[in-house]
Amino acid sequence: MPAPLAPLWFKSSYSGGSGTECVECVHTSEGTLVRDSKAPAGPVVAVRSHTWQSFIRHLKNHRP
Repeated sequence: MPAPLAPLWFKSSYSGGSGTECVECVHTSEGTLVRDSKAPAGPVVAVRSHTWQSFIRHLKNHRP
């Protein structure tokens, strides 16, 4: 059986432009994983699909 593929992390479009607040995400079958791009081996926050979609909707509706 082939080894599972490594997740493809991407930088959030909501990360700051200064390079100090970079958030990376990866979508899974159950939701989204979020981590600090400066500490890829550090902790990961798991968010279920419904909660992630609500979060993104809120961001889109409250842009400055």
